[in-house]
Amino acid sequence: MGWTQMATEVVHCGPFITLNRDSVIRPDGSSGTYEHITIDNAVRVVALDDNDQVALVEDHFYLQQRRVLHLPGGGSGGQEPKEAALRELEEETGLVAGSMRPLGVIDPLPAATAATTHLFFATDLRAGTVHRDDTEIGMTVRWWKLSEAIEAVRAGRITEAGSVAALLLAASVPGR
Repeated sequence: MGWTQMATEVVHCGPFITLNRDSVIRPDGSSGTYEHITIDNAVRVVALDDNDQVALVEDHFYLQQRRVLHLPGGGSGGQEPKEAALRELEEETGLVAGSMRPLGVIDPLPAATAATTHLFFATDLRAGTVHRDDTEIGMTVRWWKLSEAIEAVRAGRITEAGSVAALLLAASVPGR
């Protein structure tokens, strides 16, 4: 027997997340509550140039209270994942990808509803236009060899879940 949802209460609804509290019957038959968030699907992009360098972005994140190095990406905003990946890549880095291939999909937050992150591999890069939003004002772009970025994952210097998964998957792309 699995979980049974009896009722849902919206505790908070904001522009980026909704907090829900469900009344549930647990797998063992007891009743209780289960809190979860609903967030937009997300994308992360491994943008690789002809010199095997990957575009990383670094930005100050409020909750971490530090600068975080990660791959370009963000919420899908209701777009199809590939279109969102193309948009986020250009918005954050000013790069346009001539080729955008899926790398995989992860569920980084099992306690979140609709929090799937689609991972992409972008090549054939050309200059576009940066369009960062107000939360990305201090964002900078860094170019690292893909092998160095993977080592940074292993050393714990790149820790954002979508970036970790995408970089490790990109290492096995044949003929990059």
